[in-house]
Amino acid sequence: MVDTSVILSGIKLDNPIIPASGTFNFGKEFTEFYDINCLGSLVTKGITKEPRIGNELPRIAECKAGMLNSVGLQNLGVDEVINSQFGQLKTYFKKPVVANISGFSIEEYAYVTSKIAPLEQVGIIEVNVSCPNVKHGGMSFGTDKDNLAKVVRAVREKTSKPIFIKLSPNVTNISELAVTCKENGADGISLINTLLGARIDIKTGKYILANKFGGYSGYGIFPVAVRMVAEVYNATKLPIMGMGGVSCAEDVIELMLAGATAVQTGAINLVNPLASKEIIDNLPKLCEKLGINKLSDIIGMANK
Repeated sequence: MVDTSVILSGIKLDNPIIPASGTFNFGKEFTEFYDINCLGSLVTKGITKEPRIGNELPRIAECKAGMLNSVGLQNLGVDEVINSQFGQLKTYFKKPVVANISGFSIEEYAYVTSKIAPLEQVGIIEVNVSCPNVKHGGMSFGTDKDNLAKVVRAVREKTSKPIFIKLSPNVTNISELAVTCKENGADGISLINTLLGARIDIKTGKYILANKFGGYSGYGIFPVAVRMVAEVYNATKLPIMGMGGVSCAEDVIELMLAGATAVQTGAINLVNPLASKEIIDNLPKLCEKLGINKLSDIIGMANK
C-alpha cells in the first residue's frame, strides 16, 4: 500500500494536497461536494488587518491556458475573520490549516500574525509578499531583498509556528530572495504566485480587467513553477509548498520531484470543485504505476 503522507515543518499531512489561498475560501462551499477532511490541509483566503472590498469589476479574465484575476485581497479583516470564519471552520475541518496573511506595511504583517498565530486551528502561517493585484503592498515587499527581510523578521518575532513566505515569480532571481527568507527566519517557501499579465478586448480596444493588469494562473504557468521550485530547493533545502497550474496527480509528482514537500491546487478548483479530491484519489494509483512506495521519498529526487 502506498504511503502518501508527508511531514511539512513538523506537521504530518495524510497527503500533500492543499488548496491554495483565494481558490477555496475557508472551504465551506466545497463541503457540499465532498468531505474536505480528505485534504492534506487547506490555505485560507488572504487575511489583512482591515476589511477590504477588493478591486473594481471586472476582475476576472479568461485565457486559453488559464485565467487572470485582479480580486485585490477582498476579505473581512482579521478580527471578523477570526470571529466568524475561523469559528465556523472548526465545525467542518478537523486538521491544522495554513493561514494566508498579507499587509501594506511591516507593522500590518506583524499585527495580523499576532492575531492569527494563537489560533489552535492554525498550523502554518503563509506570508503573502507576492500579490500583484494591490497597490503599495503585496509584491512590492517580495521583490526587494531589504523589505523582504524586514517582513520575515517582523513575522518571526510574533510567532514560533512555522512561517512560509509566498514569493512572486515576477523577479529575475528567485533563489536569491528565497535565501533571504531563510537567513531571516523563514521555515519554508511557497511558490509560485501568479505571473503578471493582461488581456485586451479587441472589439473595444480596452483592457478587460478594470485594474488593467492581473495575476495569470492556470496550466500555462506550470513549467515556470517546476523550474522555480527546483531552483529554490537547490538553493535553500527548505520545505516548499509548490503551486502554479497544478491540475492532476501527474503534476503533483513532477513538482515533488523538483523539490516540493506539499503541492497546492489553485485555479483548477474554480474549474472543477472536485479537482483536489480527484487528485488525492488518483495519487496512490499513479504511485503504484510508477513504483513509488512512499511519496515523501521522491522529494527533490530530480536534483540528485
